[in-house]
Order: sequence, then C-alpha cells, then structure tokens
Amino acid sequence: MIFSNILIDWYLQNKRSLPWRNTKNPYPIWLSEIILQQTRVAQGLPYFEAFTTEFKTIFDLANASEEQVLKLWQGLGYYSRARNLHAAAKYIVNDLNGVFPPSYKELLHLKGVGEYTAAAIASFAYDEPVAVVDGNVFRVLSRVFGVETDISSSKAKKEFQELAQELLPVEAPAIFNQAIMEFGATQCVPKSPDCSVCVFNTKCVALQQKKVDSLPVKLKKTKVRNRYFNYLIIKDRNGDFVVEKREEKGIWFNLYQFNLLENSKSDTIENIVKHIKKEYNPLVLIVKNEEEVVHKLSHQHLHIRFFELQFDEVLKEAVSLDEMMKLPFPIVIHNFIESNYL
Repeated sequence: MIFSNILIDWYLQNKRSLPWRNTKNPYPIWLSEIILQQTRVAQGLPYFEAFTTEFKTIFDLANASEEQVLKLWQGLGYYSRARNLHAAAKYIVNDLNGVFPPSYKELLHLKGVGEYTAAAIASFAYDEPVAVVDGNVFRVLSRVFGVETDISSSKAKKEFQELAQELLPVEAPAIFNQAIMEFGATQCVPKSPDCSVCVFNTKCVALQQKKVDSLPVKLKKTKVRNRYFNYLIIKDRNGDFVVEKREEKGIWFNLYQFNLLENSKSDTIENIVKHIKKEYNPLVLIVKNEEEVVHKLSHQHLHIRFFELQFDEVLKEAVSLDEMMKLPFPIVIHNFIESNYL
C-alpha cells in the first residue's frame, strides 16, 4: 500500500491533462489505447482527436470504409492496428448491437485487443481491478523492486503481472493503472531518468544498487532485415499517375504505392536504370533521388529510391494527383509526393 499511495499522490500532482482521462465511455478509451500501442502520447494525440472528430461514435467508425480509416491513420505506422480497430468496430456494431464488451475477459475477444489493452479499458471504463503491464510498467517495477528477470523471457509476463496485481488497490484500479503508466512515461523514463526528484529514490532498489541503466533486463535483440525498394512513378501523357494497392501481407498491407521493384541487395543506380529501361522502355526516365531514403521500421530498414517514368500515351488505370492524394499511402511515399508534386 505504501508504493500505491506514493504513486497515486505523485500522479495527482503531475498527471498530464489528456482527453481520454475525462471519461468512462469505453469507445474513446479503446481508441486511445489502440492508438497509443507503440506510439508516444505527443504523436498519438492529434490522431485521437482526428478519429473522434471524424468518427464520433463506434457506429460511424464501423460504417466507414477501410480506405477512410487507413487514410486517417496515415503516418502512425503499425497499420494492422487500424485494420484491427475497424474490424473490432464492425464486430461490436454488427454482433453486439453497438454495446461495448463490459469486462476484461469479454474485451479479449476484440480483434487487436490483448491482455494489456483489455486491462486498461476494463479498469478505466468499468473500474475492474485488473493491473496493466506494458513497457512502462516493466521498467518501473523492475527498477523500484529490483526485479532482474529478462522481460523478453516467457516467465516475465506472469511474474510482473502478479506483482502489479498485488500492488493494485482494488478500490482504485483506474487511477493506479494510469499512475504507473504515467510514471514510467514521464519520470522513470528509459534513458537518464532524473532520480534526484523521484518519489521512490529512497526505496528504489535499482538506484541503491546503481542498476538504473541496466534495468529492466532485456537480452533478446530485435533482428533487423534490410530491404531495397525501387518505386517506379509511372506518369501518362496527361500527367496522371499509376498506383496500386499493396496486397502482400505484412507491412503496409492494403495501403497504396507506386509500382515496386524490390531488389534482394543494394545495387547501383546505373544497374537499376538499365533494368527499368529494358523492362518498361519509358519515353523519359528521371532519377528522383540519388541517395537512398532509409525508412526505419521496428524489424526492417527500407532503402528506398524513386524513379519517374513518363509515357506518351493515356493510361486508363492512371489517376489524377487530386484523386491520388485521397488514398492512404505509407508516410514515406506520402511525404515524397508532397515534396515533389504538390
């Protein structure tokens, strides 16, 4: 109880004013939690505001097209979150008559909702006493209590969940869960936390043992794959563009892109140009960027070049620039279009 009381007192004095904290309505709470998966609050807040403006109710979201949802999500990354969000909204409206699942266990049936997200929604919307465990919670608990279990190991989730549940005051689960996540996000940050002003600095095991920089323990390293994308911007006589929907499962599924030529390894511009001329025989070929644009994702680094191919014919599948800008693109392509064609 000492830990919980100190933490909640800190939170009441230091919490950020965020719109999803002023409601018990599960719809905006769920939206915020999905948006904030893998996303910082500063980046996610404008998207939350855009979604709640465009889709004021779960019915509005369920009735939207996938393209509308993906376009609004554009730039936020991890696009499977948006597709799952849309699928879950349709399930709630069509199968549950628009009524949100009212408990932790039932929330787990929603697409894209795992244990952490279900616990967050259940505690914030329904005051169900289920502790949240995310990256922030791992960090706070491992440092304050000196837990050296590797957080990438299979046993870590159970161990940290049990500890968080033990600390959770059953009469105030929402405020405790908000507090511990806020503490990890703003005070007990991953790198160089200011321990001199921390409310736990006389009790924190990591600080006493000089292990703040080494906790939490995470031994498993993320393997990064390099991929080499050459985008072919096909333009017809009218200056219209050929785009395609990406059908390959994985990154950017169902987003739009230009024709893609993917290499298995890095190649010279000369070789790529030679190949494009042989395969496509454009009237004009322009290399749009000599240096690769490196777009870093969590498990992949994409090395991207753009080539403009102009043809002296009208292509029936081509779309105008205005039409193209209404479509959802990966942000790296959207930014390229804005910089080069708007």
